[in-house]
Amino acid sequence: MPQVRVVGDNIENPGIYALRDALKLAEELELDLVEISPKADPPVCKITDYSKFLYQQKKKQKELKAKTVKVVIKEIRFGPQTDEHDFNFKLRHAEKFLKEGAKVKAFVFFKGRSILFKEQGEILLLRLATALEDYGAVEQMPKLEGKRMTMFISPKKK
Repeated sequence: MPQVRVVGDNIENPGIYALRDALKLAEELELDLVEISPKADPPVCKITDYSKFLYQQKKKQKELKAKTVKVVIKEIRFGPQTDEHDFNFKLRHAEKFLKEGAKVKAFVFFKGRSILFKEQGEILLLRLATALEDYGAVEQMPKLEGKRMTMFISPKKK
């Protein structure tokens, strides 16, 4: 005869019962016998309202999901010859994104022969990284991939 450990809010004497007795006890209370931890020896069952049990499980999972951090990546695009004003304008945007907790993907896009200015693109991205030191840390140094040089900056933890 399989045995189960019975627990619950409305049980006078929780303990180990034969499965048949546990089911009978649950029936008398007009509740359900719910298996909580099947791997325990003997398995643990709780006498409770099954629909209420399911509701609480969903609620717990919802809370866990709400606590997970969603990573947002914002992109900022430069040309190899971005002038000072545009650089400062985009710098302020990057600063705002990092303050909001988003990652920033900054890239220099090379069109046609402008690929000759690789060094200029790298200098531009490193200048951006230096300007954003207080708000974020460089996750990936500038790296050339095809016609674009990319760099990732992640926000500093508060």
